[in-house]
Amino acid sequence: MAYEDIIYEERDNTAYITFNRPERMNAFRMETYFEVLEALQESGWNPDIGSIVLTGAGGKAFCTGGDQVGNRKSERNRRGIIGVPVEEIHACLREVPKPVIAKVRGFAIGGGNVMCTLCDLTIASDNAIFGQVGPKVGSVDPGFGTALLAHVVGEKKAREMWYLCRRYSAEEALNMGLVNAVYPDDELDDKVDEWCAEINTKSPTAIAIAKRSFNADTEHIRGIGMLGFQALKQYYATDEAKEGGNAFREKRTPEFRKYVPRGRG
Repeated sequence: MAYEDIIYEERDNTAYITFNRPERMNAFRMETYFEVLEALQESGWNPDIGSIVLTGAGGKAFCTGGDQVGNRKSERNRRGIIGVPVEEIHACLREVPKPVIAKVRGFAIGGGNVMCTLCDLTIASDNAIFGQVGPKVGSVDPGFGTALLAHVVGEKKAREMWYLCRRYSAEEALNMGLVNAVYPDDELDDKVDEWCAEINTKSPTAIAIAKRSFNADTEHIRGIGMLGFQALKQYYATDEAKEGGNAFREKRTPEFRKYVPRGRG
């Protein structure tokens, strides 16, 4: 099918899904969520595909999460607990019986960092930058983006990433276990293709079983996340959360504490 926000390719038994909104640092609007979900489902259940690569167009960003400024209405119906099907994409990344590889150039921030956490493998250019921004803009990922991150990088580092909202280089991400390998930018494409070629020679059924087994230990996070997204929906309606988005768009420091309810709660 024809896509507007992504580029979808299949070659040598690998599917390549490229987020194609470089003018918005590959941030997701409503249409992007649906297109990525459809491409994951198309490739994930295709018996000719052995691996899936997610990447971003333009070289400056892998993905910077949801589009806070450039979003516009879509002909698609709103879906998902918070109005976009983010939890469906997270589930699909785990459910498709193929390794999903994040190929990261530039910024993998916010929701982009969460996708790197969820992907089976993450391979980065030496110019990649990782990090979270949720508490800076009045948001948080209350499911895999927090709880699974703790499994991947450890409790202390995961809390640091969310509480301080710092940025981390590719080498720092490699050292904390968020990234599998780092390559010079001009070698990244070839190296990722090599990883995919190795995977594609292996038994698809054995890999599918292995992926299910790896996921089993953290599958409870899905239920926790659904509860968390329900709470997040309520939080987004508060003045405190709105202050984060308003401050981001107005390019000023948010004043969250002005909107925190007083008294015991």
